[in-house]
Amino acid sequence: MIASERAGSSRRYYPRPVLRRIAFIVFAQRVGLSLEEIGSELAKLPPDRAPTRRDWARLSSSWSSRIDQRIDELQRLKDGLTGCIGCGCLSLERCKLANPEDRAARLGAGPRYWIGDRPLDA
Repeated sequence: MIASERAGSSRRYYPRPVLRRIAFIVFAQRVGLSLEEIGSELAKLPPDRAPTRRDWARLSSSWSSRIDQRIDELQRLKDGLTGCIGCGCLSLERCKLANPEDRAARLGAGPRYWIGDRPLDA
C-alpha cells in the first residue's frame, strides 16, 4: 500500500504523499476497515501527490454509517453487560424471563440480542 525511496545512505525515505497514506491507513483501521478495504480505498487516490481535503472527503463519506453501526454495537454491548445478551446459555435466572425455552438459539449461534436480533415472540 506504500512505497519508499532509498536515500544515499541506504535509509528509506518516505515522500509526503506516502506519509499521508500511512496516516490514512491508521485512521481507516480505527474506523474498522480491513486491510483489503483500505488498499481498495488507497487505489482511488493519486499516487504522486498528497491527497487533498476533497480526496479525503470523497473517501470518508461512506464511513459515517459504519461508525454509527459501531456506536450501536457498543451501546448494545454496554446494555448487555448487566443483563442477558441472548446467548441461549440459560445459566442465569434472568434468562428464564428474557429467553424462555432458549428462543434466542433459533436465531443462530452467539449473542443474538447483542448483535441486534430482536427477541422472538412465544
